[in-house]
Amino acid sequence: QVQLVETGGGLVQAGGSLRLSCAASGRTFSGYAIGWFRQAPGKGREFVAGNSWSGGGTVYADSVKGRFTISRDNAKNTVYPQMISLKPEDTAVYYCAAGPTLSRLQIGVSIDYWGQGTQVTVSS
Repeated sequence: QVQLVETGGGLVQAGGSLRLSCAASGRTFSGYAIGWFRQAPGKGREFVAGNSWSGGGTVYADSVKGRFTISRDNAKNTVYPQMISLKPEDTAVYYCAAGPTLSRLQIGVSIDYWGQGTQVTVSS
């Protein structure tokens, strides 16, 4: 069993930056692709970014390309999305998720574990 815990959310002004983190406990990330999703009020959960176990495969949603960078430290069982140039439309609860393959995780299937989420609010 893997527990995922997200931290780093908060309130930031438009144009600002935040660095989230997703830490695993109970088991390692070994072999898992890790992805980030977000859910804004009144909207469905959408994929934001993710990378494969090796870190060699990384994908981003078009809405965050060039602004979000995801990295992982497998030794620390932690994944870090760095978010810059934040916009009010980035306001959402951000969740990390773990699954066996990045391609399936990206479309929201075969997800084995979810974190509890962390709120990101971007003020205009």
